[in-house]
Amino acid sequence: MIAINVLTSTAIPLDMSNIDTDQIIPKQFLKRIERTGYGEFLFYDWRYDLDTPDHVSERKDFALNKVEYKGSKILIAGKNFGCGSSREHAAWALTDFGFLAVIAPSFADIFFSNAGKNGMILVRLSEADVELLTHRSTSNPAHKITINLEAQTVTDDQGFSATFEIDPFRKYCLLNGLDDIGLTLRHESELDSYEAKHDEEFWLTPRVSAA
Repeated sequence: MIAINVLTSTAIPLDMSNIDTDQIIPKQFLKRIERTGYGEFLFYDWRYDLDTPDHVSERKDFALNKVEYKGSKILIAGKNFGCGSSREHAAWALTDFGFLAVIAPSFADIFFSNAGKNGMILVRLSEADVELLTHRSTSNPAHKITINLEAQTVTDDQGFSATFEIDPFRKYCLLNGLDDIGLTLRHESELDSYEAKHDEEFWLTPRVSAA
């Protein structure tokens, strides 16, 4: 995971509620054993024209396919984003595509946990605030939003400003780029010392005969 503090980027607006994990990454793409390579299948049924013979023709009217949004690190969506099945692949697909943050009025609980563990900032704002940012990013694809994780604020250059809540532990992990493995490796020296002591005691302690 990369450490995130201040993120400034254009944002891709998906003005839809209840976007579920099967739309984020359809089930037929869950066979990979790696965490990478899912980005090309993100929102597959919406990004591609499935009525064409090759099923790979991009729908030019879908936001993720528009050249003016290329490179955006922020996704704006409607309420209950990430509902449906608990597949962690949904978070992998979003991060593999390049998203570092999602702004929405609400998120499904399991997705919220999975995304945080995979290095994404999930920002809950009021429906009115999300609607305003959606409108600005739709009418002007060059519109940039700044998420300050340390200050827990969302701002833009048109005077918008809002605060958001985040669990302190998740905030710490995101600021320091720590996933579950990274958190464990912080104690690597202590773990090595314990293992060395355990091995020494187990293998070198004389065994007492039961006779």
